[in-house]
Amino acid sequence: MSDYSYVGGELELFAKARRWKHYLVKTVGRFIRGDVLEVGAGIGGTTRVFCSGQESSWTCLEPDEELAQQMRTCFAMNPPPLEPSIRTEFVRDLGEETTFDTILYVDVLEHIEDDRKEMAASSRLLRSGGHLIVIGPAHQWLFSQFDVAVGHYRRYSCESLADTVPQPLRPTMLRYLDSLGIALSATNRLILRSGSPSPRQIAFWDRVVVPISQRLDPLLAWRVGKSVVGVWKMP
Repeated sequence: MSDYSYVGGELELFAKARRWKHYLVKTVGRFIRGDVLEVGAGIGGTTRVFCSGQESSWTCLEPDEELAQQMRTCFAMNPPPLEPSIRTEFVRDLGEETTFDTILYVDVLEHIEDDRKEMAASSRLLRSGGHLIVIGPAHQWLFSQFDVAVGHYRRYSCESLADTVPQPLRPTMLRYLDSLGIALSATNRLILRSGSPSPRQIAFWDRVVVPISQRLDPLLAWRVGKSVVGVWKMP
């Protein structure tokens, strides 16, 4: 059991961004299979959307005991398609005999100070043919008071995210998402300077901006966006 305590308070707010999460599933869902490890599962918002029930198993790793307990309560009241195993540990605590077909980081890696060490630890748990999936905030120039408030160490470019992933993993996908949303992030960074978006702002982004971005992103060849997505395969 860990004594880690998560400093952010945005998990419940972003758990309501269902269109955004479904867009992420549409982007990376085909790589999620077999035994899945979700790192930094929080209160289970990502689990509920990403877990289809077709996986062999789903392990939620959440070192904050309070968040893990919230997740257990939530899943007991409204179970996901596949009952997950919830563990209050870090990746480094898992023995190398515990391996997975998919390892998933959704808005987690930017919270970890030594991201390269974290990726090295994860790669040791990935089976041959398995996929490491990382989704996070893009562009360091967008780093704002919100990033500080929720405990982000950095934001990523495609290049800087790729630099964290060790050999012999091979890139399968590396792109930006949410091309229109980058304008909202830039407005907050340069003008509003808000420490946290309001529920109304999140609802507007999820209901209006995300569907437009979903149409624009392929037209822009996924070269613009406020989030970065990377998928790597273990040969």
